[in-house]
Amino acid sequence: MIRAAAGWPAGGPSGSLDAADDRIVAGRAVDGDTAAFAVLVRRFTPLMRAYTRRMLNGSADVDDVVQESFITAWERLPELTDLERVKSWLMRITSRKAIDRLRRDRAHVDLADVDPEGPASATPPQQAQARSLVEALGDALETLPAAQRETWLLREVGELSYDDIAGELGLPLATVRGLLARARKALIVRMEQWR
Repeated sequence: MIRAAAGWPAGGPSGSLDAADDRIVAGRAVDGDTAAFAVLVRRFTPLMRAYTRRMLNGSADVDDVVQESFITAWERLPELTDLERVKSWLMRITSRKAIDRLRRDRAHVDLADVDPEGPASATPPQQAQARSLVEALGDALETLPAAQRETWLLREVGELSYDDIAGELGLPLATVRGLLARARKALIVRMEQWR
């Protein structure tokens, strides 16, 4: 009865937020709405976990990095000025946390240990092929110089813009473009058999 009186849909106050676009949810979170921040957590955790898993080689630190990222995001919400870019803002925070963890542990990226999830309708041969493709991509990434690999992961897995990558790595934009171009060219050559 309280929900109906408050004008909330049957799913409660967060039910309406679940369907809202990122800008609205981020705006409410910036205003201190913990339910809105919880929607952001639910919405972006899978992407942040996938990105972190690839950056950290599927280590046990993945959940810690994602959790630290959300803690930092909550603390820094007032700094979020472009509400429509909340996704890239969260991915930049996640990227920094993952890079800090990599530097601390001096680990390397290895996609070979990632077990890709295919659609439920995928047949066992299709699933095996997807796993082989990810393993081949992991092997190909391992042959790249560290700067190329990191730049490629930030762009292709983290979905960061060129400008965001340049800012994240402290490199000129032209250097980022060059690193990405060389990484893509090398990966195309290495992955030719998968075309």
